[in-house]
Amino acid sequence: MATSLTLEPAVLPEDAVEIARIADAWGVKGWFKVVPHSASPGALFSAKEWYLMPSERGAKTFTGTVLLKIRQAKDHSDTVVAWAEGVDDRDAAEALRGARVFVPRSSFPSTGNDEYYWVDLIGLQVVNREGVVLGDVRELLSTGPQTVLVLGYEQDGKAQERMIPFVSAFVDKVELPEKRITVDWQPDY
Repeated sequence: MATSLTLEPAVLPEDAVEIARIADAWGVKGWFKVVPHSASPGALFSAKEWYLMPSERGAKTFTGTVLLKIRQAKDHSDTVVAWAEGVDDRDAAEALRGARVFVPRSSFPSTGNDEYYWVDLIGLQVVNREGVVLGDVRELLSTGPQTVLVLGYEQDGKAQERMIPFVSAFVDKVELPEKRITVDWQPDY
């Protein structure tokens, strides 16, 4: 017996950040698998309301932005599973497949000293100790033992890329209000 999925239309908060996507149904009682975009999915667990947008490709079972009230979210093996109000069987959970999950940045858990959310580092200007601009953070990569800043910059009119390990040996200071990261790194490394 198929059930219809009832989703509440919503407005995406201005500080919303995409943090995951829904992979598939999990079990028969409405639980679904969630694939976080971060190795530490704390924001998924702290937010009790998720904003969903349909997948950019593939079939769409809903349009616009909708609000999903989370009953429970937890770690399970190598993924996260969640259960939400109005999602009470496998068919309803399958209807969420591919949805992009957003939460307000204001609902993220607080970070400790020298801890940063990747989303807060994207776009920051990176300069070395001598004040030479090395580029802007385009993305971060997790390489297992460390995270790497991927910088975009222009040289001779061509877009270039530079990678710097995001470790204390090379990163002197992160200044979020100034939108700057100071590093011990040279342009020719």
